Amino acid sequence: MIELYHNDMSVCAAKVRIVLAEKGLEWKGYALNLRAGDALKPEYLRLNPNGVVPTLVHDGQVVIESTVICEYLDDVWAETPLRPRDPFARTRMRLWTKQLDEGVHAATGTISTCIAFRHQHLKKSPEELKRYFESIPQPERRERLQKAVEFGMDSPTFAPALRRFDRLIADIDRTLTEGDWLASDSFSLADVAYTPYMIRLEHLGLGDMVRSRPRVAAWRDRLFERPSFKTAVADWFSAGTLTVFEAQRESAREKASRILMA
Repeated sequence: MIELYHNDMSVCAAKVRIVLAEKGLEWKGYALNLRAGDALKPEYLRLNPNGVVPTLVHDGQVVIESTVICEYLDDVWAETPLRPRDPFARTRMRLWTKQLDEGVHAATGTISTCIAFRHQHLKKSPEELKRYFESIPQPERRERLQKAVEFGMDSPTFAPALRRFDRLIADIDRTLTEGDWLASDSFSLADVAYTPYMIRLEHLGLGDMVRSRPRVAAWRDRLFERPSFKTAVADWFSAGTLTVFEAQRESAREKASRILMA
């Protein structure tokens, strides 16, 4: 039995749902309200001490960290592989996921909170917000989130995070001069990993970063055309979810343009 603790807006959870869809696997889901602090409750922290989603439970065995979960699923259900067979191509795939895990994901969280998610947090009372921040186990993540919530797009972390993402798009553009996919001549876990981040840019009003680079835009379109994108990503966006992103979309587009042109 496959159980997945996840959230509709989590890019990391979406990665895992894509792999499950690509492999045609059935699973039971438990949706956590991250803004309400569900992932920081003691019963969930016993499963995942990091207090984040996703968490996979397979026949009673707990697997955490989305990149690790994706590789685990590819190990267990190897009939439809999502990792290149060639060792060098597999290394390229892992370098792409490493880049995501070690910088791009944090930048995405900063950008998302500065533009959109902060407004949900600001509805809390000062006492509730203080308790929420204190419950975050990682000091660096806690400090980054506090600045994003307090200052929004004027946070000192916003412009560096945006430039980090712009460098990523430039890296993808250079790689796509060699073929249609990131790691090899076929769709792989590297492409899976970045799919949710491409739709997040659109939701935040930052899609021009992709549209200005035709190769990247064509690759993004190939990602979005896969059946797994609809069932694992698009179908999970409710009207309420999309509303979270809409209010600041135009101001985010203008702010990003000024930063990236400076």
